[in-house]
Amino acid sequence: MHGMPAPREIIEFETPRLRLRQWQESDRAPFAALNADPEVMAHFPSPLSRAGSDALAERCESLIAERGWGFWAVELKASGAFIGFVGLHVPMVILPFSPCVEIGWRLALPHWGQGYAGEAAEGVLAVGFGRLALAEIVSFTALGNARSRALMKRLGMRQAGQFMHPSVPVGSPLRAHCWYHLSAQVWRERQQMDEFSTRSA
Repeated sequence: MHGMPAPREIIEFETPRLRLRQWQESDRAPFAALNADPEVMAHFPSPLSRAGSDALAERCESLIAERGWGFWAVELKASGAFIGFVGLHVPMVILPFSPCVEIGWRLALPHWGQGYAGEAAEGVLAVGFGRLALAEIVSFTALGNARSRALMKRLGMRQAGQFMHPSVPVGSPLRAHCWYHLSAQVWRERQQMDEFSTRSA
């Protein structure tokens, strides 16, 4: 039809063990379970209700439909099980380093400690710097979130500073955040070093 925008191609991709894809209805219940888990949500102001979790899933799905990319649903290739999300997002609030594109992740507790977040995040960075030609990707979290901060460092991101997150209530111990960043140039240099190391092994 004339005057109608062309449908946005939705990016979906795989890593050795994972599939990053658009959201589907069957993701809602396991997503609600992980969002209600106090340990998963320890560095957020509070766990989410089922309604809040469903609204977040619908928001993720609609943004992927609109842009072609976003916080992708992550499933295990071996079983098809939904384990959480990993992906890219443009923060809705104005942050000290806006405008920006962030990489973020949230996985169900039984799937922690198996390298899934890092594996998915490496794939997401390849899409962000490759297919989307982003110049920089950032990530941020509460100061006390040691697990996420360690993953940011493993991804080659460098700490850039600290800030008070405007969406976290004043007085909350979670308001103090740190942010990390990675440029396309540094990411490409890292890829080349990894390839050289692999060839030299």
